[in-house]
Amino acid sequence: MTSDGPGDGPPASSLALNTREDGPYVLRTLLDEVPLSADGSQEDIKINCVDYLDSNLYVGTSASELLHFVQIPPDPKDKSGQPVYILASRLCPQYVETPGTPASRPGVQQILLLPRVGKACILCNWTVTFYSLPELSPVFGSTLVKNCSWIGGVDLNEPLFDDESSERSSGVTILLSLMRKIQVVRVGEDARAFKKIDFSGSTLSVRRDSIACVADSKSYALIDVEQQLKIPLMSISSLEETTPPNEIGHAQSIAADTSSGILRSSSAASRPSSEAPGHSRSTSLGGSILGSIRRQDQRGIESEDPVSRNPTPPQPSTSPRPPIERTSSPNPPSLDKPLPAAPSPSGTPVPPASPRPKPGSVFLKPHITSPTPDEFLIVTGTSPLEPGIGMFVNLDGDPTRPTLEFARYPREIVVDSPSTDLASSQSGLPQLEEGYVLASMTKEHDNDLYHGLEIQRLDAGSATHPQRHWLTATQAGHDAVYGIRSLVGREETRFEEIVDRLCQRRYTPFSVSPSTPDPASASLKSVDSRTALSIEQLSKEKELFERNIDSQDEESLPEEWEANRNSEGEEFTRQLAKAEARIAVWSGSRIWWAIRNPLLIQLDAALEAACPGRVFSPYDLDRRAIFVALNQIRGQEARTELEFLTLGYIRQKAGILLLVNMLKSPEGKKFAESEIKALEEVLVESSLDPRVVLSLIPSIRNEIIEGQRGIWICGGVRKTADAYLRSRDFEVTAKDGIGTLEPTTMHFLRRYLGTWRKRKGFGSVADEREVFHTVDAALLLVLLEIDQHSPKGLGKGGVVRSELYEVVDKGVDCFDRAVGLLESYRRLFVLSRLYQSRKMSSDVLATWRRIIEGETDVGQELRDGEQRVREYLTKISNQALVQEYGVWLANRNPKLGVQVFAEDKGRAPKFEPAQVVEILREEAPEAVKYYLEHLVFGKGHTAYINDLMAYYLDVVVTDLQTTSVSRDIVRATYAAYRALQAPKPSYSHFLRDNAPDDNEVWHSRLRLLQLLGDAHDYDAAAIRDRISSLPDDLLVPETIILAGRERKHDDALRLLIHNLGDYDTAVSYCLRGGARTSGAAPAERPSIEEQHRLFHVVLREFLTIEDASDRVEQTGALLERFGGWFEIDEVLGLIPDDWSVDIISGFLVGALKRLVGERRETMLTRALSGAENLRVNYDLVVKIEEKGPSVEAPN
Repeated sequence: MTSDGPGDGPPASSLALNTREDGPYVLRTLLDEVPLSADGSQEDIKINCVDYLDSNLYVGTSASELLHFVQIPPDPKDKSGQPVYILASRLCPQYVETPGTPASRPGVQQILLLPRVGKACILCNWTVTFYSLPELSPVFGSTLVKNCSWIGGVDLNEPLFDDESSERSSGVTILLSLMRKIQVVRVGEDARAFKKIDFSGSTLSVRRDSIACVADSKSYALIDVEQQLKIPLMSISSLEETTPPNEIGHAQSIAADTSSGILRSSSAASRPSSEAPGHSRSTSLGGSILGSIRRQDQRGIESEDPVSRNPTPPQPSTSPRPPIERTSSPNPPSLDKPLPAAPSPSGTPVPPASPRPKPGSVFLKPHITSPTPDEFLIVTGTSPLEPGIGMFVNLDGDPTRPTLEFARYPREIVVDSPSTDLASSQSGLPQLEEGYVLASMTKEHDNDLYHGLEIQRLDAGSATHPQRHWLTATQAGHDAVYGIRSLVGREETRFEEIVDRLCQRRYTPFSVSPSTPDPASASLKSVDSRTALSIEQLSKEKELFERNIDSQDEESLPEEWEANRNSEGEEFTRQLAKAEARIAVWSGSRIWWAIRNPLLIQLDAALEAACPGRVFSPYDLDRRAIFVALNQIRGQEARTELEFLTLGYIRQKAGILLLVNMLKSPEGKKFAESEIKALEEVLVESSLDPRVVLSLIPSIRNEIIEGQRGIWICGGVRKTADAYLRSRDFEVTAKDGIGTLEPTTMHFLRRYLGTWRKRKGFGSVADEREVFHTVDAALLLVLLEIDQHSPKGLGKGGVVRSELYEVVDKGVDCFDRAVGLLESYRRLFVLSRLYQSRKMSSDVLATWRRIIEGETDVGQELRDGEQRVREYLTKISNQALVQEYGVWLANRNPKLGVQVFAEDKGRAPKFEPAQVVEILREEAPEAVKYYLEHLVFGKGHTAYINDLMAYYLDVVVTDLQTTSVSRDIVRATYAAYRALQAPKPSYSHFLRDNAPDDNEVWHSRLRLLQLLGDAHDYDAAAIRDRISSLPDDLLVPETIILAGRERKHDDALRLLIHNLGDYDTAVSYCLRGGARTSGAAPAERPSIEEQHRLFHVVLREFLTIEDASDRVEQTGALLERFGGWFEIDEVLGLIPDDWSVDIISGFLVGALKRLVGERRETMLTRALSGAENLRVNYDLVVKIEEKGPSVEAPN
């Protein structure tokens, strides 16, 4: 069967036969070879008419035979079997030879089935006979009607079949087109003519309720059967205006006893009910055959007369056998000859009673159909070779919608719409959006004639560019004319193509190669298998990539599970592949069903047409045609399950075709960004298993996990994918690495797989475990490959780096594979993030340790690695892990490592200080000192002061003992300090201010001095012993502090004044009663006597300062500031005689002031004491007076 795409008719190429089925209808065989001749000897017999009802097929032939076929259902075991039709009878309907035209025998012209009353009316050689259904037994005796050119006019608004709940119908009213009038007959238990309509020469009638649209050889008209009114319409041929323009559209009375008058057309709905006019008995030839029919009464009541059973024809009626020779020719009449006025369905001329056409006049066969209950479709034209015009009129004759245009004036037309009759609305099938008009016609091309069916929508007239489709049958002959008819009955059929395309099949991408033949070649192009991979390579590839990750506890599948699944899938799909056929098409001796072509087959044919050539080649795909097919379903919502599967299938197949085309597109034909985005949307919307997409891409396909059940996709999609895998184009790139893919392809995969990954957990994805295992692995591989070219360092990779982090941070299903990929790409930091997503703390720390210790990390994203380790250890609860990496960190960075053990807010159980000290001494000795500092200075644990001071001493003493440079530096420091001019800071401040930042020895000495000067209990003797191993001039401040702690104040002051030259500290020493560097308050204040003594020691030491200027300056300053601690006579006895009085003038003035002050204080004290004495005496006198005299008795 062939059909061609939209257009103003079939293009030149479409007139030739092809195999595309992308139109709205397809032809499926109903009866392949009709035995037109009983003995097969006659070849010029043709089919005139066809009808079908309840598995009974009736075929009328030009040999005046009515063939009755009965359907034999297929074997239920044969799921794809088709019914068989067997010939039940070959009937020769009775007919009457018309005088004067004995050779005019068109054969069986019409078959009118009336299932509501179980009768059939047959028009054969202008004679009507009646039979019963379904066996076609004659009824009503020998009743027949001759000189009839048409039988029909059944009310299309009435149901074809009686409702089981209602009473049996009283009959069905039909119209018989006789030579001079139309006979209205009710067929039921008998056939009764109850009305005659004065309308001569009618050849066709279609009725809705009481309004019939009829045609004669010249024009169309509307007739009100009940009220005997006629509304003339336009002429059949626009070249002959047979009806005056002023009469068109106006109602006229056609009652036999009423003069014709022109009335205004009125609405059918408001048409008043009037009495039917009386009729005289017809004197026409048709009337004489029907016999005596009673006249209607004056009230219009139908008092029916039985049709005469003994008609009296002009000649005796006969039932002749088919003549041996026929005058009809198998070839159709020439199109440039005028058609006769009253043709039969096969184009046979009208009875000779019609007038002979005038020379030069053109007769066109009338066509009337009723697409809806409120309108008729009539066809007009100019000649058989010119276009025809289809006009829609309502029951009042007014136009209802834009006209249709036929490429040529049609031979036959059929309307297929939901409202063709009421039966369609009761069938339970979904309502169709819009009907179609199917027209049989003949077209001329290259001086040759082509026959076929032109199909267009009923609303095509309102389209700017109306679409027309051309449909032919591949089995039909080149010169075979097509007949077409809308059938009374309907047949349920099935599209096996839908089953083949939609049924789920197992897809095995690693079992397909150019060396494996294509098992199915129904709709796909064959593939080039000239080159192939070896069987050995194929088996190795399959073994390598068919990994099974099913759970061990999953039950093994039974042996026949795949066959059972295939069978169940086919059964399910067959339920969706059902269709209803109600149109028959015939040509020659073959009959087909004309069936609405499912959307799936239409679009699939369009996709197949986009793959030219016999060998599948992705280079040659028509990309634009594929996008056009996709645009037809863009935004379309599925209303049925079949539509849902159809939309998914088309998107899946189109997506695969576009994908392989993108992969193989040459330079100059690369996909635009918009096309790539459209491809992404199609693949995502199609819900195609992403493993199928990845199977078409070299290197990435190796990440596919099939699982125990495998990959299941639509059969049509599998054929497309297999065709590419078998192609030469795939073979040459099958072994390529991922680095050969273009950046656009890589980023396409990044976005596509990223979108798919967001569906994780939805539950609507079949084989979710295997699918997302594959998606995660492929996405990670793509991101790693792209990110190789990104800038190094944390926060510098852009979108790709961020997506890579997001993938590993949220976790992947393919964990082991992800670890392998990250290791192979040497992305250790990303690997550590992957471990963090699984809370694998030990692996995280081990990976960071590898990076810190110098192993290559291509991304270079780990910054401040040791600090990251230290922070991470506070977040884990595994104490053993904290200890392991705390020790490791303490060995690399003792200060930082100690913080791990000193952490108070960590999640792991806290370490005891003694335990930490023991651990560090064994495994990280260098960090012990820092931990002790934390305990002493941070936590105030004085118990570890001796240990810490011992560490400081070891550092300082060892350095001074082993390095002369250090000794020189210390001595130089002392000299530098002594050389400073007053005022100068204390030596401890001077030492801190000049300590190098990175000198651990200086740091240790400062901390040692701090501890020595604090009021802590420590082993001073042990420290002195350790210091004594060095020369006395090296650790002078330490010696001073120890001397002061041992109350050897004279030694301490001597060292302060002479060795250090720290005069201010010496004075402070006297005030505090000892030497301290931290500024902490002493435990107890020294006594005045002790302070007095210390000041005298200082004075004597000042007087022995080697530098004369310093000696004079410091002595004078001491006496002036602290003269109160000295007596004048003592000072004068110590001061050298050669010193000027000016040196001690300040002291002397102060001493005199103190003496004067003391004298005044003495006088004031004496005065105060006298006053106090007077006060006491006064108080005594007052008390005595208060008590009065007292007498004491003698003893």
